[in-house]
Amino acid sequence: MTDMTPAAPTPSSKPKPRPRPQVMRLTDAAAQRITELAKRADSEIVGLRVGVKNGGCAGQSYTVEYAHEVRPTDEVVEDKGVKILVDPKAVLFLLGTEMDYKADRMQAQFIFNNPNQVSACGCGESVQLTPAKVDG
Repeated sequence: MTDMTPAAPTPSSKPKPRPRPQVMRLTDAAAQRITELAKRADSEIVGLRVGVKNGGCAGQSYTVEYAHEVRPTDEVVEDKGVKILVDPKAVLFLLGTEMDYKADRMQAQFIFNNPNQVSACGCGESVQLTPAKVDG
């Protein structure tokens, strides 16, 4: 006589989720400048908050400010020993961006090398961005 007991169903193995891409990366110069800014801040900060706001000749501009706390909706990027907090409304606009820092005789500023940038105004204060295409 054969055993007709049905075999226990094998648990369906869920595919492993794809690793989330890092929203931004930093150059050594940007990481060094963020470290310097953190040391000079009036109060303790957890990093810099980066975002995008509407305005300017081309329609949008980057924002950078001290972050005193990590908000539940922040996208946290840790790179080269420093922490960047990305505003959730800016994630798709900043996906794939490299943040750099340049200083010369006339100015010192963070530079965003952003693959989602379509154009920029002549003065360099604002940009036009499109949301990144994310493969589903």
